Amino acid sequence: MPTLTRLYTMQEAALHNTREDCWVVVDGKVYNVTNYLDEHPGGDDVLIAATGKDATDEFEDAGHSKSAREIMEEYCIGELDPSAPAIPELEIYSKNQSTDPLKKMMEVTTQYWVVPIAIVSISVVAGFLYLRTK
Repeated sequence: MPTLTRLYTMQEAALHNTREDCWVVVDGKVYNVTNYLDEHPGGDDVLIAATGKDATDEFEDAGHSKSAREIMEEYCIGELDPSAPAIPELEIYSKNQSTDPLKKMMEVTTQYWVVPIAIVSISVVAGFLYLRTK
């Protein structure tokens, strides 16, 4: 069994998600299965679909044998870093966003009134043009 010396984040492992470079995460361990794709009995698409997330449930649901688990150890390249968050927190910011609640309410109210006002305006113009042709 190889010595696990490297810690990876889920984000690092998720970057390796192609047929030419495929890593999967099962039970806290990171596996580089690129060279095993052609040999995998379930097909390479199963392994590629397991990238970018913790595939432990999928692995266990497939009912892998003891020999499959032994083969898997050959491809182990490290472990997930337990201190790293599983999902990075995203900060969403826009320069156009207003922090004033009254201004936000006015923006929303304006958006909801644009369509009805446009419909009424078009109806008035169409009615005026219709009456003018008579």
